[in-house]
This record gives sequence, C-alpha cells and structure tokens, in this order.
Amino acid sequence: MPHSCAALDCTKRCTVQTRTSGVTFHRFPKETNLRKRWVKAIRRKGFSPNTSTRLCSEHFKQEDFDRTGQTVRLREGVVPSIFSFSTPPKKRRAAKTTKALLKKEESKKVASAPPPPKQEPPPCPDLPSQSVVTACLCLVVMLPCLILDHSYALPPSLGDLKVKLCEALERVESLEREMRNAKDRERRAKNALHVLVEDLKGKNLINEELKQRLELS
Repeated sequence: MPHSCAALDCTKRCTVQTRTSGVTFHRFPKETNLRKRWVKAIRRKGFSPNTSTRLCSEHFKQEDFDRTGQTVRLREGVVPSIFSFSTPPKKRRAAKTTKALLKKEESKKVASAPPPPKQEPPPCPDLPSQSVVTACLCLVVMLPCLILDHSYALPPSLGDLKVKLCEALERVESLEREMRNAKDRERRAKNALHVLVEDLKGKNLINEELKQRLELS
C-alpha cells in the first residue's frame, strides 16, 4: 500500500500523481535525538513512528532539501517546520454548532422576508468598440434572434435590437473564455504527461523509443 504522510490533517499519499507534482516522502531519522525532534514537531500525542512512517515534503522548507543528485534528499539535521494545525475537536465542534445556528437563523429570515419587488432590467450599456472579426461573429450569433414570428421581420424597436446585440456579444465572450480554458487544460495535461514520462525514463521503466512515442501521442 502507498505510504501516507504522518502529519496531522495532511492527506498526502505516495502515489504517481503526487510524485509527478513534485511531492516526496521521507523516513523518520534513525538518530535518537533528531528523531525525537521530528516527533515533537508534528504534535501527535502518543505517536511513535516505525520503519514505514513517512513525512511528505510539504512540511519542510526549500532550503532543507539537497537536489543535486537524481534523488531528492533531506540535508543532515533538518527538522520539519511547516504545519497547519487545526483547532482542537471541542473548539471545532463549537464552531460548527455556531455556523449551523447562524445558517438556521438566516433561513428563517429569508423565509419570513417579503418577496423583493419586481425590477425592470437594467439598460444595456453602450456597446464597446469591437474588431472586425468579433463583429462578424456577433452578427452570425445574433442572426437567429433577428428572425421573429414573421420571416425577415426585424425587432420592433432599436432598443430591442440593442439588447439582442448585447446578448450576442456576451455569448461570444463566453465562447472565447471556454476556448482559452480548454487550451490551458490541454497545456497542463501535456506538462503532466511529460513529467510522468521523464520519471518513468529515469527509473528505466521505458526505453527512449517508447518515451518519444508517448510524448508525440
């Protein structure tokens, strides 16, 4: 089974995903005094580490590591110092109870409050200047909206036409954001694949030919 980090409230486990993201796991030192300092640092009452106990690299400073070789190692004598200790169970339960009461009170206020008055939709702001390409896309998106009950009929007023054009512009901006997000996800996936392939190659689990085929896939 994969090793888990022994620190309180830490959910890191030694898996391919965590190693790919750069997280490393380290044994407790054998030297007695240094081992006691590690145990004291993690603040676990009655805790006694064994040979399979690990701490992940999230609890050490960057200067605590020796990265000169192929394997990331801890420098001699370092002690873990980065922890996010949660509140004691009693305080945590009290905080949860307080939040539950606040939510209950808010629900009662919302249920007893009168419905808000119906508001008129805000006027469409002045259209910003757009490039020729964006304007063409707006017209393409807006074209189905211009066809009303009667064929080739235009909106009854300039205000309606302006509202529909605003909606088309918002749709174009939404599509552009989705395209940028898709490109960002693709770039992150390629980076993760590259790191994983390098890790497998460094452990001699794949040859150079298979590495090239994976990177080109």
